[in-house]
Amino acid sequence: MCFLCDVKYSSWSSRRGFLLAAAGSAATLATPPLLAQVDVGRSSGLRNLVPAEELEAASNQEYAKLLSDAKAQGALAPPGNAQLQRLHGIAKRLIPQAAQWNDRASQWRWEVNLIGSKQINAFCMPGGKIAFYTGILEQLKLTDDEAAMIMGHEMAHALREHARARIAKTQGTGTLLSLGAQLFGLGQLGDLAANVGTQLLTLRFSREDETDADLVGLELAARGGFNPQAAVSLWQKMAQAGGGAGGPNFLSTHPSGPQRIEELQANVPKVQALYQRARR
Repeated sequence: MCFLCDVKYSSWSSRRGFLLAAAGSAATLATPPLLAQVDVGRSSGLRNLVPAEELEAASNQEYAKLLSDAKAQGALAPPGNAQLQRLHGIAKRLIPQAAQWNDRASQWRWEVNLIGSKQINAFCMPGGKIAFYTGILEQLKLTDDEAAMIMGHEMAHALREHARARIAKTQGTGTLLSLGAQLFGLGQLGDLAANVGTQLLTLRFSREDETDADLVGLELAARGGFNPQAAVSLWQKMAQAGGGAGGPNFLSTHPSGPQRIEELQANVPKVQALYQRARR
């Protein structure tokens, strides 16, 4: 999903990006939304084998380490950074839409940070910890609508708890039971949980997970007032960026292709009314 930054911005402040806790609670105060317009079914039942609270705690720990490493390299954007403020503006419109997909989302301490790097990458870890790399904004020359599609997609992975399900599929039942036994009621991370936390930075989702996140992210962005057609232009840009040697890191876990674009095009009309209502 992401790696450490490779470009230093020594003039950047060491302060952490804006914490969006209030935006998470705002989801409970928003006007009840229309029923979901995209068809993705229920989240995988396998996720229930991995305790959500413990995975989110491991995620928070790994996210803090990532930010600490970026800060040490002078690559963590300060609160006044224009690109970071732009991401915060997008997040404030998407986060209130999140609770309909996951009740727990209203309790998450959402956070958005920007890391200076040439990498074309972004992610949202379990519990609402979001990071963008400057490369994805600058090299793809993203509009706000396109950046919202990426943020919505990554938020959807967290909301649909794809990481919980993937870890359940890749870890043995005994390991999962051991994880629960070590952590339940202890209030602290054990070694096993810490190891699971490190996996969150390199976790590869299935094609089904990616389709799921595409569609949920599309609807999240449309409800936030972002043009759903941007999902198509975004992946067209991704496809072009992936044509060279080495391709973007983002495409190693989010493969692009005609089928993906066609599926998004087919679902844009389903959320068009949500977008128009949000714009009004």
